[in-house]
Amino acid sequence: MTPSPPTEGEASVGGRLSYLLTLSRPRFWLYLAGPVLVGAAYAATTVGDLLAPAAIALFAYFLLPANVFLYGINDIYDQEIDAANPKKEDREARYRGQRYVPAAVGLCAALPLLFAPLVGTAAIPWLVAFLVLGAAYSAPPVRFKTTPLLDSVSNGLYITPGAAAYAAVTGAQPPVLTLAGGWLWAMGMHTFSAIPDIAPDRETGIRTTATVLGERRTYAYCGACWLASAAAFGALDVRLGALMLVYPALVAAIATASVAVDRAYWWFPAINTVVGAFLTMGGLWRLFYG
Repeated sequence: MTPSPPTEGEASVGGRLSYLLTLSRPRFWLYLAGPVLVGAAYAATTVGDLLAPAAIALFAYFLLPANVFLYGINDIYDQEIDAANPKKEDREARYRGQRYVPAAVGLCAALPLLFAPLVGTAAIPWLVAFLVLGAAYSAPPVRFKTTPLLDSVSNGLYITPGAAAYAAVTGAQPPVLTLAGGWLWAMGMHTFSAIPDIAPDRETGIRTTATVLGERRTYAYCGACWLASAAAFGALDVRLGALMLVYPALVAAIATASVAVDRAYWWFPAINTVVGAFLTMGGLWRLFYG
């Protein structure tokens, strides 16, 4: 496909930066940066740990550059599919073959090389996992997003920032139950987000966990993932498990109410921010009040 010329607004450096900012999905920034805060809060043994250079570097990276990397790859390889996607008209940016976008994605992928020595060897595998899964989700030849079940499982990549932060601060790996609970939560969240796309994905021949299961069974799948996530967190601390029960409760309410799922989907950035804030405050409470 021949790249489209830049629009008048993108002709300047400022216009291109504005496009990249929109491409990075600001409303979803905390999906990657938020876990860094949670991981650092539970890893810290002193107040100084919260402001450790490694934690700050990871938060800065996962707040913006990591989102340009992740969503940039998605938009590059979904260019033809997104041509008719109405979300690209108002809420997101439509990639039209601009050459500076792959360059920006490559730069953002390479940035961890600069601060890898700062975060320590324990955190490196999580940075690698994020980059590998983030690329493999959208890019050929594997393109997990078009492989049922693997599209869901691969979205555990969203917990890798938190695991990296915990490992960077402590020099050790996070508890297995924490990883399991977070991974299951991410699986449910990804698959729930695919429900509004079931019809257009089926029309274009894209197979996902949601298109295979159908809407009703996808609700059940998300509920099962989130119940298992709550159980894993509850095994660590009953209060964490109780907090995570908000997700299966929500999916049950949405499935049985007359709420359009494409409307409910846009509630989740706010819901996830509130839940993430409670998780972070729990870690800080432990630090300050033991």
